[in-house]
Amino acid sequence: MNLKLRVWRQKSPSSKGRLELYEAKNVNPDMSILEMLDEVNEELIKKGEDPIAFESDCREGICGMCGMVVDGIPHGEQKKSTTCELRMRHFKDNQTITIEPFRAKGLPIIKDLTVDRSGLDRIIQAGGYISAYTGKHADANCLLIPKENQEYAMDAAQCIGCGACVAACPNGSAMLFVGAKVSHLSSMPQGKSESAKRVHSMIFRMQNEDFGNCSNHYECQEVCPKDIDVKFIAKLNREYFKSLLSLFK
Repeated sequence: MNLKLRVWRQKSPSSKGRLELYEAKNVNPDMSILEMLDEVNEELIKKGEDPIAFESDCREGICGMCGMVVDGIPHGEQKKSTTCELRMRHFKDNQTITIEPFRAKGLPIIKDLTVDRSGLDRIIQAGGYISAYTGKHADANCLLIPKENQEYAMDAAQCIGCGACVAACPNGSAMLFVGAKVSHLSSMPQGKSESAKRVHSMIFRMQNEDFGNCSNHYECQEVCPKDIDVKFIAKLNREYFKSLLSLFK
């Protein structure tokens, strides 16, 4: 396969970026889009040019670090998958592919296709955990949890924090991400004692990190590689209002 690439290049957060045209020749259809970019970078390095900066880690659809916008869609149009799972056979020979970074106020560009996701980490640090005793583990059957609660919590816990939901939202909202984290912990008995404090802390941090609010566009759910449901945003709102009511008791 031969492909034309329109890739966003930006030297630093403060510099002006632009789309530049590159050619990818003799591309193996079984390559991932990241492997294709690796080969493009090798050619750029041979020419003495600056390689395209992009992030990756596991390259197995687990970590979410590879997130970028492919032809206008975070992670590309292949459903329920990350960018690293997108194979070149998904495209046609001689096709032009536009590759850009995630764009949102809360995810500032560092260089080229690399964005700063540390705002999402700071939201988790603000309350996305439980203060549980970590000594000798308890018997498996000493705390019975209904199966529906387990499944609900696991559905929420699938979130990998890639930021695709933020990039897809016209408001740059992180509420699907925060909703998944809050729902995961508040639906289990170990996390209930801190639920009011947690939801307040995480929402306050989210607002301070310049993420927007949800206005029900559902774009977040559409691009999520782990198919996180917008029902967790509703759960986030319910938990927040419950915490407000607890203040007046």
